[in-house]
Amino acid sequence: MTKAQLIDKVHEAVGVLNKKQTAELVDKVFEEIGQAVKSEKRFVYPGFGTFALKERKERKGRDPVKKIEITIKASKTVTFKPAPGLKEIL
Repeated sequence: MTKAQLIDKVHEAVGVLNKKQTAELVDKVFEEIGQAVKSEKRFVYPGFGTFALKERKERKGRDPVKKIEITIKASKTVTFKPAPGLKEIL
């Protein structure tokens, strides 16, 4: 599903807002989820799942072209764990 398709589905379901307002609402929801993960390290939506911030440590890797060992920098990523209800419908 694309962003445009999501906006269409939400617009059809709610019907109170025009499409531009619906798009702004969807954008704001995802912006707030991102901010929650950044500041609180996680976002939980009951019945859907949990988004969590995961910090990866610096580690050794190998350059496949030059065949030399390299250091991969520490980084942050977001993980998602689906709620049991979501897992059932998949």
